[in-house]
Amino acid sequence: MLPFDFQPRTRVVFGSGTLRRLGEFACELGAKHVLIVTDKGIVGAGHAGRAREILEKEGVSVSVFDGVRENPDTEDVSLCVGAARECGVDLFVGLGGGSSLDTAKGANFILTNGGQMRDYHGIGKATKPMLPLIAVPTTAGTGSECQSFALITDPVTHLKMACGDPKAAARIALLDPELTVSQPARVSACTGVDALVHALETSVTKKRNELSRLFSREAFRLIIHALPEVLATPEDVAARGAMLLGAAYAGVAIENSMLGCAHSAANPLTAHFGIVHGQAVGRLIPSVMRRNAREEFVADEYNTLAELAGFSSVETLIGRIEEILTIAGLSAPLGRLGVREDSIGKMAREAAAQWTASFNPVEYAVRDFEEIYRELL
Repeated sequence: MLPFDFQPRTRVVFGSGTLRRLGEFACELGAKHVLIVTDKGIVGAGHAGRAREILEKEGVSVSVFDGVRENPDTEDVSLCVGAARECGVDLFVGLGGGSSLDTAKGANFILTNGGQMRDYHGIGKATKPMLPLIAVPTTAGTGSECQSFALITDPVTHLKMACGDPKAAARIALLDPELTVSQPARVSACTGVDALVHALETSVTKKRNELSRLFSREAFRLIIHALPEVLATPEDVAARGAMLLGAAYAGVAIENSMLGCAHSAANPLTAHFGIVHGQAVGRLIPSVMRRNAREEFVADEYNTLAELAGFSSVETLIGRIEEILTIAGLSAPLGRLGVREDSIGKMAREAAAQWTASFNPVEYAVRDFEEIYRELL
């Protein structure tokens, strides 16, 4: 059995309508002035307004930073830090998708510890205490609510910096499936596929252990069945709940086992061609799984996942994943998404240098990434 050291840092509260407890939780954490970190879409959906009302009813002063952009970079974090300083924040509420949660974490690093985001690239580089964070995801995707990492893009290289520290983890993750019903269909598809890939990759990484595999497997079991239901019936709150819980479980798995080559190969696609992260990892995962399955222990784990989903073989499982990508509208060849063949060499070198590649169960050389990109072009 593989050893592990499990240190849960986040209280997880799950259930429809649990947003109404946000004020209660903020008061438990001693908050006097909260900064809600979110995006304009969440404001337009009314979620930020509801959160503000709930907090203010408990006597908490509230400010809102709604400037979060997809794949936040260091400039986004700087703007959020400015808003936090102006209002004298003592608690962050990250409300939205992974970008909102990552921006809140990134701002927390700089506000409390100073410096620049690149100073925290890696693990455990914050030397001072950080402010409490309540994470309220409105998408079922990144699992950032259950992780201590902020993924912030370097505006020069356009690659993501993973900035992790136990102090950056949310104190409370508030999982309310009702908040995810308002997602546009494409957002549900991209974030849902991202969560599915998280479950698949965490189950086989070099850092996997007995505990992380429990979360990986349960995340996979929930997501593989719930994602097609959400895509077919967006208003199905039960399916939304299964997706939200599955994404959070996958986030716990990431925290304990990291990710693999589908993620390392996806980041250059996003950085250079603007391909949405969920679509990028979705397009890559079948090819990565087929290569990984050449190792016996990886094939054994994939077979376990296949059995959990009621499939007869690994290839049947991969075929089902490809079907889901088609249903989700995410199966277009990379060439149709703007990827050029003359960019493959550069992307392959960047993919091989990504941190997540080091955790993949099978080692990939630059030429392996080149083969995958060409295969999907």
